[in-house]
Amino acid sequence: MFRARLVLSALLTAMTPDRVGPDESTPAIVHDFVGRELNLTENRYNTYIRTYNRSNGETGSVEIGVGQDHIWVDIHGDRPNGKCWLFSVDRHGPPRIWDMLLPATQTHAISSRAAKAAATLRAYSVTASSSPAHLPDASHESTMAPKQKFDLKTPKGTKDWQGTDMVIRDHIFNTITKVFKRHGGVTIDTPVFELREILAGKYGEDSKLIYDLADQGGEITSLRYDLTVPFARWLAMNKDVQSIKRYHIAKVYRRDQPAMTKGRMREFYQCDFDIAGDYDAMLPDAEVLRIVSEVFDALGWRGTYTIKLNHRKILDGIFQVCGVPEDKIRTISSAVDKLDKSPWADVRKEMVEEKGLAEECADKIGKWVVKKGGKDLIAELRADVDLSANELMKKGMDELDLLFEYLDAFNAAGAVSFDLSLARGLDYYTGVIYEVVTEGSAGKSAPEAGEGAEKPKKKGKKGPADADEDRSSDPSVGVGSVAAGGRYDNLVGMFSGKTQIPCVGISFGVDRIFSITKARMEADKTSAQVRKNEVDVYVMAFGGKGFEGLLKERMSVCNTLWEAGINVSSLFAAAGPKCWGNPIRKSNANHGTQAEFLYKKKPKLQNQFKAAEGNGVPFAVVLGEDELAQGQVKIKEMGLRDGHPEKEGVLVELANVAEEVKARLLRKQKLDEMTTQAEGLRVVYGIRGEEITPGETAAAVEPAAPVDGSNAA
Repeated sequence: MFRARLVLSALLTAMTPDRVGPDESTPAIVHDFVGRELNLTENRYNTYIRTYNRSNGETGSVEIGVGQDHIWVDIHGDRPNGKCWLFSVDRHGPPRIWDMLLPATQTHAISSRAAKAAATLRAYSVTASSSPAHLPDASHESTMAPKQKFDLKTPKGTKDWQGTDMVIRDHIFNTITKVFKRHGGVTIDTPVFELREILAGKYGEDSKLIYDLADQGGEITSLRYDLTVPFARWLAMNKDVQSIKRYHIAKVYRRDQPAMTKGRMREFYQCDFDIAGDYDAMLPDAEVLRIVSEVFDALGWRGTYTIKLNHRKILDGIFQVCGVPEDKIRTISSAVDKLDKSPWADVRKEMVEEKGLAEECADKIGKWVVKKGGKDLIAELRADVDLSANELMKKGMDELDLLFEYLDAFNAAGAVSFDLSLARGLDYYTGVIYEVVTEGSAGKSAPEAGEGAEKPKKKGKKGPADADEDRSSDPSVGVGSVAAGGRYDNLVGMFSGKTQIPCVGISFGVDRIFSITKARMEADKTSAQVRKNEVDVYVMAFGGKGFEGLLKERMSVCNTLWEAGINVSSLFAAAGPKCWGNPIRKSNANHGTQAEFLYKKKPKLQNQFKAAEGNGVPFAVVLGEDELAQGQVKIKEMGLRDGHPEKEGVLVELANVAEEVKARLLRKQKLDEMTTQAEGLRVVYGIRGEEITPGETAAAVEPAAPVDGSNAA
C-alpha cells in the first residue's frame, strides 16, 4: 500500500469545493470521518468520507476509496439536484467516469475533477512521509503503509561538502573574489529558477540539459543553467543600469552525465565576472582575459594552463567561405566544438552523416579548424584570398589584432592560444570566445588509456550505457574547461526589445578547479596538507599536584583575545592534518585571529598539545599556575626546531597578551610571504621546490622583542 494518509489528504482537499450551493457563494463547513475497509471485486480499499454543509441545511460529501494502484471517488450534492458523480482513477491510466446519472452539462466539470484526482494520485504515489493532523489518528495505522525506509544518499550528480574539501573550495572562492574586487566588480544575486521562456532558445543543443520544474501555480519555471542569461534578464529589467562590472558566485544546474571526481556535476558553482556597457572595441575583452590570468596565477597554476581563444565572426566566416548553409552554421559550430574530445574524423562524420553537410564542405572546414597559434595564425588567415574577402572574417581578424595588442599591454598574452577549433556551443555568443584548459581537461583516447585502464561500467551487456551513470572511472572523460566565456552583444536586447547593452564575461567552474587542485595535492605526496580551520592560537594550561585546570582563567584569556578582535573559535579541538598553505592570512593579523581551548575542566597538557599540533595551530598561549601568580603567560610558537631560542616559549605580561599575539602573527605573516616569493622554495598552490617548514623559516629571524604595553598596536 502506498502512502494512504497523504494521498487521501491531498485527494480530499482536491475534491472538496471551497464554496458550495447553486451560486457557490456559501463557505463549506468540512467534517472528516474514518471510513471502513471494503472488499470490492477482490481488491481491498481504505475509504474516507468528507462531508460539508451550508447554512440552509443542504449537505454534500466526498467519499474516496484507495487501493494499491486504484482509487474511486463518489461525490454527492455539491451540484444542482444532488446528482451523484462516480469515477475511478488508475495510477497507470486515464480517469474513467462511471455514473450514468450525470447530466451532459456536468461532463466537463467531472472530467476536470477526475483529471485532478489522477494527477494527485500519481504525484503522491511515490513519496510521502508526513501524516496531516486532520486525518485519522494512529489507531487506524494498521491499515496504512509501513513506515518509510530512506535510501540515504544525495541525488546523482550532487554531493555534500565538508572538512578539508570545504577549506580548499573556500580558498578558491576567496582567491577569485579578491581578483574580481580588484577590478572594480560589484556583486548581484538572482533567483535560482527562472521563467522557462527566459532560458529557452539560449543554449543550442545543450537546452536539453535544463532542469524543468513542475507547474506550481501558473508559472512554468526551470532551474538556471548558467548565470549569464539571468544577468542579461536583470539588465533588461533594470533600465537605469547601462554599464556595470558585475560578479556573481552561485550554483547552477545541468542534467549532464556526471563524473563527480572530475568536477562534472549536476549542481555546481560558477563564479562569473561580466563587463556590460558600450565601450571601445576589445578594451573590456582584454581586461576580462587579464582577470583570467590573475585568477589562475593566484591559484598557483602559472605555466600549467592555456587560454584558448577564437572569434565567432572568424569561425562563421570560415563556414560561409566553405559553403555551409546559413541554417546549419550553429549546428556545425557545435560539432566543431567537440574537437577537444574527438578526432577530426569523428567530427567530420557527425557533420556529414548527422548534420547533413556536404562532404566537400566538411573537408574545406577541416583544413582550418585544426589550426592553432597566435598572431602568426591571423596573418595566415589574411593571406588566404577567399577568407580575407569575407566581411565577417575581416571584422573578426581586425578585432583579434587589436585584442592581442591590448593583451601585450596588460602582460596577459603569455597563456593565450588562438585556436580555430574552439566554437563554444551556446547560441548567444557574438564575438570573442575563450576557455581555459589544463592537464586533465581532456580525456584520454583509447590508445592513451591503455588496455589495463578501467573501462566505464555498463548497466547491461546489450543495453546502452546509463545516461545517469557516474563516469569518474572512465579515462576518456576529462575535467573539461575550468573557465569559459566570451562576448554576447545581443542577449540583453532579446529581453528588452530595442535596448542593446554589449556584454563580455568569464565564468569559472569552481568544482572543476577544485577537482584538479585536489588531484595535484594527492599526487604530490610531500605537499603540505590542508588545515580544517583557521585557528591561530590555542589557549592551554598546566600545573602540578592539585592542578584544577585553570578553566576560568583559560576562558578569560580567550575573552581578552575576542575583545581585542582576535576571533576565538570555541569548537572542541580534534586532531587534523597540518596546515595547507599560509596559515596566517592578512585579515587575521590586521583584523582578527582565531583561537580555541580544550573543553575539559582538567585537561592533560599532552592532550592539549596534541589537539593544537594536530590542526597545525601556529601559536599556543600557555597558562601556568606560578606564572599566572606573577601576572604572566607564555606564548609558544609551534613547530620550532630544537635549539631555537624560543622553542620553549616566551613569557609576556598577561595584560599585553593580545598585543603580543598580534605582533607575532604579523611577523609570521611577513616571513610566510617571503617564503612564498623566494625562488626554488616549496609553497602551496603550485610552486615547486624544496619544502621549508614554518619553524625553519622562523629560525632565521631574531626572536621578537616583548611588546611594551604603552606602544601596543
